[in-house]
Amino acid sequence: MKSQMFSLILLAAAGTVHAQTQAQTASSTPSAASAPAASAPAASPAKFSVGPAEAYDVSRLPDDDYGRLVRYGKDLTDRTFAFIGPEVKNPKMRFAGNNLACASCHEASGTKKFAIPWVGAHAIFPQYRGREDQISTLEERVNGCMERSMAGKALPLDSVEMKAFVTYMHFLSRGIPVGSKVEGQGVPAFKAPDRRADTVAGSKIFEANCAACHGQQGAGIRAGAVGSATGYTFPPLWGKDSFNHGAGMNRLLTAAAFIKANMPLGTTYDQPKLSNEEAYDVAAFVLSHERPLKAHTERDFPARWNKPVDAAFPPYVDGASADQHRFGPYPPLQENMKKLKDSLMKTPAK
Repeated sequence: MKSQMFSLILLAAAGTVHAQTQAQTASSTPSAASAPAASAPAASPAKFSVGPAEAYDVSRLPDDDYGRLVRYGKDLTDRTFAFIGPEVKNPKMRFAGNNLACASCHEASGTKKFAIPWVGAHAIFPQYRGREDQISTLEERVNGCMERSMAGKALPLDSVEMKAFVTYMHFLSRGIPVGSKVEGQGVPAFKAPDRRADTVAGSKIFEANCAACHGQQGAGIRAGAVGSATGYTFPPLWGKDSFNHGAGMNRLLTAAAFIKANMPLGTTYDQPKLSNEEAYDVAAFVLSHERPLKAHTERDFPARWNKPVDAAFPPYVDGASADQHRFGPYPPLQENMKKLKDSLMKTPAK
């Protein structure tokens, strides 16, 4: 499948299978109540790196139960729309709310360095998630993307599809011990310009670098007729068939970091085609458009000091405007949130 601009937030996070950007650091910090007691420093985890695509060739697996489930997981990643999308014939299988594929964001079937790869996902889950302020499993992370990036509903934990996703991630994580760092996870660190993003400049960058694939109106290019469950050759970036406003990709700093490392088509993190300024402005232009709304985003980040400054939905706790959270400038917000967190951490528990 060709490299594509956005998807999900499927993961994480890994995001998040995401190594986080500077703007995301706060979202992975446990609340004071959930923070572990101080202990002797542990040995530094081994370091690994996302390998070349051929290192994850599923065709080499035997035709047994494990191999078949891994291959189905890869198929689900590349053609999510064909198996659990909103246009599939069986209404009971319509779990995704849009016609994106997981690989719309997790490029190269979840194996491209700094395109939110799933390599090593099994080594970092379960993990603390600031959005929920609790330890989350890999299955819960998958469903977070189903409900946000895919704008749909959660997969049953015992479904073949959930098992296939997780088994495919297990395959991509072979040989990586629990707790190991994997260079290339998530998106690269991104230094935001200390100014409000310029959507007018972003529109010109979009026209010059993005519109040929994603369309003048950001609607993408369909692979077949509407209703055919064939998805997109290039995905929509906004509108009703895109990710919803609760997705990680709807955060400007995350989107800018992803774009810088992966867009336009053919870009790699070590040979970017856009500058930080250009990625920042074009991301703002994309995110300035309407998209599906996720219910109950006010429940996200219950430990409010964990909330990333570019999470552009209320409540806000720093006194800044909604516009600043949506379009920046972010360095002042990051500094304010750091001070807030530091003050809260110093306050004795009652």
